[in-house]
Amino acid sequence: MAQSTQNKQWLTNQDGVGSIHRGESTIPQPGEKEVLVKIHTVSLNYRDTEVCDGGYNHHKSVDAEKKAIVPGSDMCGTVVKAGPGAALKEGQRVLSIFLQTHQTGQVQESDMASGVGLPLEGVLQEYRVFPDNALVTVPDYMSDEEAATLPIAGVTAFMAMNWMQPIGKPITNPETTVLFQGTGGVSIMGLQMAKACGLKAIVTSSSDEKLEKARQLGADYTINYKKFPNWSEKAMEFTKGKGVDIILECGGAQTVRQSFDSIAFGGLISSIGYLSGKQDTESDALNINVLALRRNVTLKGHLNGPKDRFEEMLQLYAQEQIHPVVDKVFSFDGTKDAMQYLAKGGHFGKVVIKIA
Repeated sequence: MAQSTQNKQWLTNQDGVGSIHRGESTIPQPGEKEVLVKIHTVSLNYRDTEVCDGGYNHHKSVDAEKKAIVPGSDMCGTVVKAGPGAALKEGQRVLSIFLQTHQTGQVQESDMASGVGLPLEGVLQEYRVFPDNALVTVPDYMSDEEAATLPIAGVTAFMAMNWMQPIGKPITNPETTVLFQGTGGVSIMGLQMAKACGLKAIVTSSSDEKLEKARQLGADYTINYKKFPNWSEKAMEFTKGKGVDIILECGGAQTVRQSFDSIAFGGLISSIGYLSGKQDTESDALNINVLALRRNVTLKGHLNGPKDRFEEMLQLYAQEQIHPVVDKVFSFDGTKDAMQYLAKGGHFGKVVIKIA
């Protein structure tokens, strides 16, 4: 039987998660220093639902035109064909890099144009061509489902804790306390890495069930923010009045004041998301200048991380044999259900789609 030349994929017109639809294209061929990857698994991020809803428009360097595109940015696959001069070989298992041109150092505005899943085509398809330097190899011990969770969630969590550290020297001070907001992919991966490095960890959630799961992963303290709306008071209590050294701030407008109220003097607030919304209400308005000066705080936004730090993180995973937490695996046919499941926010860890 002749091998199919058709590449099955999912497409979005950026008009709603419920409107994503199936499509096909011809399997592409790799050019010089490129490889063709057969995609096995894809993990979803909130960014993917935002792209499908047409709301990923807060970076000026990303084309705001709402054109049809293959969504999804995080995949694990196998190189099935290498173009001339490619550094990767057929048979190697690989992971995508979110911003393909971000190889080292601080992200530049020009790197935003290389984002997989917008503005470039994404990975919710059977095959995709990548530049050979836009991929990293997968640790042998990981399953395809586990590995696919790493490109955005894992790297973002790692950078949120270690961006000020020299490469190869992640924070290992046992007196360092990190607070993780929620129990989504970034927070849970951050929790696992923090505990592997010997750090103290605080996790917040509105679900006692999820907090119990976080404790099973090693969380030293947990806070149900529904029961304790002023959760910063609990954070200060747990740290004996010192405050938290690093906060992974993913709530946005509704949580950032609490973060400033629970940060240690000289601490780091890593801004990685805005689940409570992008817009401040009148009551949310903050004098960031005063709040930052009050405790000598560093507030840093994180748009993932460069390839060399991704590879550094993978060394930590392999050394400590960390297994990413996969909440649920959907079939390729169930991609729309997977998107809707993620959008509801009931997951603990990562949501994965099995392509083939």
